[in-house]
Amino acid sequence: MDDETARSLDRAAEVVLRRAPNRELAQSLGLRLSHVTALTELGYQHYPPSLSTVLAGRKRTIVGDDDQVWGVDRFIITPVDIPVVSGVIETDPRRGFLAARWQISPALVREVAAAMPRSRQPAGDIRRLGTWTPALADAFARMVSLLDAPEDIPVLAPLISREIVLRLLQTQQAPRVLAALDDGDPVVPHAVAALTDRMTEPWSMSTLAAEIGASQPTLFRRFKEATSMTPMQYLKRLRLGEARHRMVVLGESAAQAALKVGYRSAPHFSRDYRRLYGAPPAADSTRLRERLQQGEFEGVLRPGL
Repeated sequence: MDDETARSLDRAAEVVLRRAPNRELAQSLGLRLSHVTALTELGYQHYPPSLSTVLAGRKRTIVGDDDQVWGVDRFIITPVDIPVVSGVIETDPRRGFLAARWQISPALVREVAAAMPRSRQPAGDIRRLGTWTPALADAFARMVSLLDAPEDIPVLAPLISREIVLRLLQTQQAPRVLAALDDGDPVVPHAVAALTDRMTEPWSMSTLAAEIGASQPTLFRRFKEATSMTPMQYLKRLRLGEARHRMVVLGESAAQAALKVGYRSAPHFSRDYRRLYGAPPAADSTRLRERLQQGEFEGVLRPGL
């Protein structure tokens, strides 16, 4: 990482360290801030369209089959709602673990992209981890720094938001940012909405493609470009995350949770759950529920890491 980029992200980290508890102000900027002082277990989160950053420490993030360990030198774009499994694996001695997630408006992406004299290339095999540019890091740091100047937010936040989108579209992650727009034919957003709103239905590629009016090859290609998952992998991650929530927070049994999220086979649910979380559902949920009852919240279904 070059010195200019490092200085910008260091400036953002200092602001997040001070302002992380002020969630309401952060939300006014489309930011979700996290400050964790200890390592965490893998937990389920549902990311909206966003730019996700780590400003101190390192985390492990699993999106579909893509399993990455990353820190301040990288960022991740999620262009549509994506179920993510992640956890903190390293903390900074002074700052702990700091992260900031900035929500991306698809409408704003469309507006900025339309004004840019650029050609749109297919996403292809774009690496999920993006690399900061000095201009992008500077714009992001200025957005975060508005937390120290809330009186400037009404005027400056819309301008800086457009600049961040512009800088993202000037990086190699541009195809991923654009992948979910599908101008005039929103295949991916419609598929995501159908799977999220009706996860218990017995979806297949053919029924999902028919639901949204797309061919199976088109649905598969566009969905994989935008999410790094196939539609059926996406559905599985949704179901497992919701099932874990139901067992740990609502106290449901593994059989009850599996049925309520759409699994027709208990052994199938157990295999999928153990493959993702590393333990059988009953044992895993019992352990996490005990930690939750003892007030040990870190690493247990934390939505903001």
